[in-house]
Amino acid sequence: MKSKHSINLHKGLTFVFILALMAIYQNYSIGAWVYLSLHGTYGLLWLLKDQLYPDKKWEQEIPIGLGIITFFILSLYWVAPFILISSGSEPAPPLIAAAISLNLMGVFLHYVSDAQKYYTLKYKPGLITEGFFARSRNPNYLGEIFIYTSFAMLAQHWLPFLILGLLIAVVFIPNMIKKDKSLSRYSEFENYLGISGLLFPKLWSTNSKNLIESSKQ
Repeated sequence: MKSKHSINLHKGLTFVFILALMAIYQNYSIGAWVYLSLHGTYGLLWLLKDQLYPDKKWEQEIPIGLGIITFFILSLYWVAPFILISSGSEPAPPLIAAAISLNLMGVFLHYVSDAQKYYTLKYKPGLITEGFFARSRNPNYLGEIFIYTSFAMLAQHWLPFLILGLLIAVVFIPNMIKKDKSLSRYSEFENYLGISGLLFPKLWSTNSKNLIESSKQ
């Protein structure tokens, strides 16, 4: 199987899982509906993204056992809706508004930067130093962190934040470091390091002019 199969299955089942939780616990509060809308739609958009501009790293073949393990690791993200819906807690309106705003920013960063990467590399392979990647080397990961932080906020519990922190440490950061090592083969990468942050955008730099000039050559 491909690694994307277990990921897509999890993303696609998220809407159904949350809706089932709402039915089981008879929780149809505003907080539950907002969570369903945000997390469920995020999963459906992931499936649409996979059809329009799939990520090559999820196309690799993996053993079925590893695919099952991947699915259960991703299922840790379902702890947040379980806590929110089973506890019956109701997020305050300002918290809901903040979570929605953070989620929208996250979806924008994640999916649009992935689209830029896919179509740029399709027609012009090489180091991407423009657009979303001008100041951050991993805007897609930053967007994903924003998204799952918004879900943890709605749950109003420390456990989803802990899970997100562990996944950032175990999955996100190693992948970002691995990506940097791969990009280091490009001659302009050293200049790019000077103007871009690993995750958060670097707002001040003295190397931007040199990088722009080198990218035009």
